[in-house]
Amino acid sequence: MRRLAAGLAAAAMGATVVATTAATPALADPGLDPDVAGGQTSLQLDVNPEPAFRGRPLHIGGKLSVKCEEDYIRGLVSVTHSDRCKKQETWHRLAWKRIVILFQPAGSGRWEHVDTVRTRGNGNFALKVPARTSGTWRAVFEGSRHLAPSEGKDWVKVIGHRHRHHH
Repeated sequence: MRRLAAGLAAAAMGATVVATTAATPALADPGLDPDVAGGQTSLQLDVNPEPAFRGRPLHIGGKLSVKCEEDYIRGLVSVTHSDRCKKQETWHRLAWKRIVILFQPAGSGRWEHVDTVRTRGNGNFALKVPARTSGTWRAVFEGSRHLAPSEGKDWVKVIGHRHRHHH
Protein backbone atom coordinates (compact mmCIF):
# COMPACT_ATOMS: atom_id res chain seq x y z
CA MET A 1 0.00 0.00 0.00
CA ARG A 2 1.35 3.40 -0.90
CA ARG A 3 1.39 6.04 1.79
CA LEU A 4 1.77 9.47 0.27
CA ALA A 5 2.22 12.26 2.78
CA ALA A 6 2.69 14.88 0.06
CA GLY A 7 -1.01 15.70 -0.19
CA LEU A 8 -1.41 16.25 3.53
CA ALA A 9 1.77 18.30 3.87
CA ALA A 10 0.86 20.45 0.89
CA ALA A 11 -2.69 20.96 2.13
CA ALA A 12 -1.36 22.23 5.43
CA MET A 13 0.68 24.86 3.60
CA GLY A 14 -2.32 26.27 1.76
CA ALA A 15 -4.28 25.62 -1.41
CA THR A 16 -2.25 28.03 -3.56
CA VAL A 17 0.90 26.00 -2.96
CA VAL A 18 -0.91 22.82 -3.98
CA ALA A 19 -2.07 24.37 -7.24
CA THR A 20 1.36 25.59 -8.33
CA THR A 21 3.11 22.43 -7.17
CA ALA A 22 0.68 20.17 -8.99
CA ALA A 23 0.77 22.23 -12.17
CA THR A 24 4.54 22.44 -12.59
CA PRO A 25 6.34 19.54 -10.92
CA ALA A 26 9.01 19.63 -13.65
CA LEU A 27 9.95 23.18 -12.72
CA ALA A 28 10.78 22.30 -9.15
CA ASP A 29 14.10 23.70 -7.95
CA PRO A 30 16.78 21.32 -9.25
CA GLY A 31 18.66 21.76 -5.96
CA LEU A 32 15.87 20.23 -3.89
CA ASP A 33 16.83 16.98 -2.24
CA PRO A 34 14.39 14.15 -2.69
CA ASP A 35 13.05 12.74 0.53
CA VAL A 36 13.17 9.05 -0.33
CA ALA A 37 12.89 6.30 2.23
CA GLY A 38 16.10 4.28 2.18
CA GLY A 39 18.19 6.56 0.00
CA GLN A 40 20.59 3.86 -1.22
CA THR A 41 21.86 5.05 -4.58
CA SER A 42 23.53 3.37 -7.54
CA LEU A 43 25.70 5.11 -10.10
CA GLN A 44 26.56 3.32 -13.35
CA LEU A 45 29.40 4.62 -15.50
CA ASP A 46 30.31 3.61 -19.02
CA VAL A 47 33.12 5.15 -21.07
CA ASN A 48 33.37 4.34 -24.80
CA PRO A 49 35.01 3.43 -27.06
CA GLU A 50 37.48 1.01 -25.49
CA PRO A 51 40.24 1.21 -26.51
CA ALA A 52 40.07 4.85 -27.54
CA PHE A 53 42.28 6.70 -30.00
CA ARG A 54 44.25 9.68 -28.71
CA GLY A 55 42.56 12.96 -29.59
CA ARG A 56 39.32 11.29 -30.62
CA PRO A 57 36.16 11.87 -28.56
CA LEU A 58 35.43 9.73 -25.53
CA HIS A 59 31.77 9.30 -24.65
CA ILE A 60 31.22 9.29 -20.90
CA GLY A 61 27.76 8.28 -19.84
CA GLY A 62 25.89 6.76 -16.99
CA LYS A 63 22.78 6.54 -14.90
CA LEU A 64 21.96 7.49 -11.32
CA SER A 65 19.19 5.63 -9.53
CA VAL A 66 17.91 5.22 -5.98
CA LYS A 67 16.57 2.08 -4.33
CA CYS A 68 12.92 2.42 -3.48
CA GLU A 69 12.29 0.40 -0.36
CA GLU A 70 8.57 0.68 0.31
CA ASP A 71 7.38 3.06 -2.36
CA TYR A 72 7.02 5.75 0.28
CA ILE A 73 7.88 9.15 -1.15
CA ARG A 74 6.98 12.56 0.24
CA GLY A 75 7.76 16.14 -0.66
CA LEU A 76 8.95 17.30 -4.06
CA VAL A 77 10.77 14.32 -5.46
CA SER A 78 12.62 14.23 -8.77
CA VAL A 79 11.98 10.54 -9.29
CA THR A 80 10.30 9.16 -12.39
CA HIS A 81 8.07 6.09 -12.56
CA SER A 82 7.48 6.19 -8.80
CA ASP A 83 4.14 4.46 -9.29
CA ARG A 84 5.86 1.47 -10.88
CA CYS A 85 8.36 0.94 -8.09
CA LYS A 86 6.92 -2.26 -6.62
CA LYS A 87 5.64 -3.94 -9.75
CA GLN A 88 8.53 -3.77 -12.22
CA GLU A 89 11.62 -2.21 -10.71
CA THR A 90 12.98 -1.40 -7.31
CA TRP A 91 15.33 1.25 -8.67
CA HIS A 92 14.15 4.76 -9.59
CA ARG A 93 16.03 7.08 -11.91
CA LEU A 94 17.19 10.20 -10.07
CA ALA A 95 16.76 13.45 -11.99
CA TRP A 96 18.66 16.75 -11.82
CA LYS A 97 21.43 15.51 -9.52
CA ARG A 98 25.03 16.70 -9.67
CA ILE A 99 27.62 14.20 -10.89
CA VAL A 100 31.33 14.98 -10.60
CA ILE A 101 33.50 13.49 -13.37
CA LEU A 102 37.12 12.72 -12.40
CA PHE A 103 40.05 11.19 -14.26
CA GLN A 104 43.21 9.52 -12.98
CA PRO A 105 45.92 9.00 -15.63
CA ALA A 106 47.59 5.59 -15.50
CA GLY A 107 50.53 5.64 -13.10
CA SER A 108 49.34 8.83 -11.39
CA GLY A 109 48.05 8.87 -7.85
CA ARG A 110 46.01 12.01 -8.41
CA TRP A 111 42.39 12.43 -9.48
CA GLU A 112 41.79 15.38 -11.80
CA HIS A 113 38.44 17.14 -11.90
CA VAL A 114 37.16 16.98 -15.48
CA ASP A 115 33.66 18.38 -15.26
CA THR A 116 30.50 18.53 -13.17
CA VAL A 117 27.29 17.52 -14.94
CA ARG A 118 23.68 17.06 -13.92
CA THR A 119 21.51 14.04 -14.60
CA ARG A 120 18.64 14.68 -16.98
CA GLY A 121 15.00 13.95 -16.21
CA ASN A 122 15.54 10.26 -16.95
CA GLY A 123 18.46 9.95 -14.53
CA ASN A 124 21.04 9.68 -17.33
CA PHE A 125 24.08 11.90 -17.82
CA ALA A 126 26.44 12.21 -20.76
CA LEU A 127 29.66 14.04 -21.58
CA LYS A 128 32.11 14.08 -24.48
CA VAL A 129 35.82 14.77 -23.97
CA PRO A 130 38.88 14.19 -26.17
CA ALA A 131 40.85 11.08 -25.22
CA ARG A 132 44.31 12.00 -23.87
CA THR A 133 45.86 9.07 -22.10
CA SER A 134 44.98 5.71 -20.55
CA GLY A 135 43.54 5.80 -17.09
CA THR A 136 40.53 5.43 -14.83
CA TRP A 137 37.38 7.52 -15.17
CA ARG A 138 35.27 8.06 -12.10
CA ALA A 139 31.79 9.51 -11.71
CA VAL A 140 30.79 10.55 -8.20
CA PHE A 141 27.41 11.41 -6.73
CA GLU A 142 28.23 13.12 -3.44
CA GLY A 143 24.90 12.31 -1.84
CA SER A 144 22.47 14.61 -0.09
CA ARG A 145 20.47 14.78 3.10
CA HIS A 146 18.43 11.68 2.25
CA LEU A 147 20.57 10.01 -0.39
CA ALA A 148 23.72 8.02 0.19
CA PRO A 149 26.72 8.87 -2.02
CA SER A 150 27.76 6.46 -4.76
CA GLU A 151 30.29 6.28 -7.56
CA GLY A 152 31.20 4.33 -10.64
CA LYS A 153 34.56 3.68 -12.30
CA ASP A 154 35.67 2.64 -15.76
CA TRP A 155 39.24 2.05 -16.97
CA VAL A 156 39.95 3.04 -20.56
CA LYS A 157 43.06 2.30 -22.60
CA VAL A 158 44.03 5.07 -25.01
CA ILE A 159 46.13 4.17 -28.03
CA GLY A 160 47.72 6.88 -30.11
CA HIS A 161 50.34 7.78 -32.62
CA ARG A 162 52.70 9.56 -30.29
CA HIS A 163 55.56 7.12 -30.87
CA ARG A 164 55.22 6.68 -34.61
CA HIS A 165 58.91 6.67 -35.48
CA HIS A 166 60.82 3.64 -34.25
CA HIS A 167 64.51 3.42 -35.01
